[in-house]
Amino acid sequence: MSEHDPAATLHTPIARPVAEPATDASGRAARVQLMIFDVDGVLTDGRLYFGPQGEMLKAFDTLDGHGVKLLRGAGVQTAIITGRSSQIVASRARELAIDHVFQGVHDKTAAFAELLAATGIAAADTGYMGDDWPDLAVMLKAGFAAVPANAHVELLRRAHFVASARGGYGAVREVCDLILRARGYYDVLLDHACGGAA
Repeated sequence: MSEHDPAATLHTPIARPVAEPATDASGRAARVQLMIFDVDGVLTDGRLYFGPQGEMLKAFDTLDGHGVKLLRGAGVQTAIITGRSSQIVASRARELAIDHVFQGVHDKTAAFAELLAATGIAAADTGYMGDDWPDLAVMLKAGFAAVPANAHVELLRRAHFVASARGGYGAVREVCDLILRARGYYDVLLDHACGGAA
């Protein structure tokens, strides 16, 4: 399955349409200008695979990847904040043209503050998706907090949106689709993908 970059084929910028009427989750999602993702358990299924030489392997979902790319077509910046460091993550982030990548982070709130300062985006206009306790502090600062279905119970209790899918199995795509719908871009991008025959 290919992950075609929709932003590369849009010849003219898409003017932001009027967002759909909002529930609490979609209302918060409509404000998102910067969507931040944890990696393990969010962009992956959380399992760590080690090769015979001790190399770490991770598996990513192509539906999730295309959803991240679609956010660019809606003018939403993307970021990763993760506690581990991995060349695999760096490569995946480049492939998806993720705007900001923070790896090997021990204090995610400090990385979050640095990200806000660098982008000039207010915390209320950010989204964060995590799955376990190290994500809680940033998740509670972001305007929109999302989790996969198998996130730790304490995150499930505090999230604005709980995906029906597990981490690494389409949960990120659900969040991307929600943001696109809330911001009024989903149908526009779908029509473009259908060649104007949606």
